[in-house]
Amino acid sequence: MECLKRGVNVESDVGVIRRRDIVLQGLTLMGALSGVREALAQQSVGGSRWTGRAPVLFVGHGSPMNAVADNSFTRMLRAQGGAMGKPRAILVVSAHWVSEGATGVSVQEQQSAIYDFGGFPSYMYEQRYDAPGAPGAAVAAAKKLTGQQTGGVRRGLDHGAWSVLKHLYPTADVPVFQMSMDFEKNGAWHVNAGRAMGELRREGVMVLASGNVVHNLGATMRGVADSERGRTRWADEFDQTVKKAIDDGDRRFLGKVDSVPGIEQAHPFPDHYMPLLYAIGAAGEEERPTHVYEGFQSGTLSMRCVRWG
Repeated sequence: MECLKRGVNVESDVGVIRRRDIVLQGLTLMGALSGVREALAQQSVGGSRWTGRAPVLFVGHGSPMNAVADNSFTRMLRAQGGAMGKPRAILVVSAHWVSEGATGVSVQEQQSAIYDFGGFPSYMYEQRYDAPGAPGAAVAAAKKLTGQQTGGVRRGLDHGAWSVLKHLYPTADVPVFQMSMDFEKNGAWHVNAGRAMGELRREGVMVLASGNVVHNLGATMRGVADSERGRTRWADEFDQTVKKAIDDGDRRFLGKVDSVPGIEQAHPFPDHYMPLLYAIGAAGEEERPTHVYEGFQSGTLSMRCVRWG
């Protein structure tokens, strides 16, 4: 399959970087980060901060309710935020911002929460994450990725971003910007996009990819307790298959999306799978992954989280 759409509509106009402008095969940001560096120099971030290459973190974010939950998953996120210290900025790739024929970049100066879900308690629509944006770094990063200048999109943080960041950095004082995923591209393209993003880590930009290794909402089991392994064979086997590929650094295997055994059942639409490709692309080939969280919610929803660096 040339693209990753499976009959599902995605955003057709994000108003930024058009398909003709995107050339990521063989793209490198080596020696071309002065714009990002200068933009980040204007940002003020308190507290401890990474002085070397910033980390890459893939997070299985699960239900929006995790934003307000106190469980083993959210406690892990808080512990990771404290252990990592504060990066100069965070670049988020989330399952909940997909586009078609373009890659979007958010450029607002002040972030806000997008409530891109329905049927939840009223207090969920009162949650806030008022982190600063990083418009200069966002535009500079987009230019380095594409070779084109863009005005970007004024768009808040979707729940794949803010529900995780609320636990990682609860004081909301680290600048955040997002980039969308173009679903007209194949898996290898997304791995290469992640590799290009990974160069931003040299400037203290943390790459946060938010999705789920297994995500089939129609097959979840409401009311069941969290578990260490999947409660169905297909969910557990897919999670373990992906884990092995991550440990082996097998980007080629993971990038051939339609040929990963079991993916049709694990991901009826692969929007929650694709952020993993950005994460493994952004990680250095010499970096060993650490599975900072392993487990399932709702029986079949993998909450696996992986850190590099």
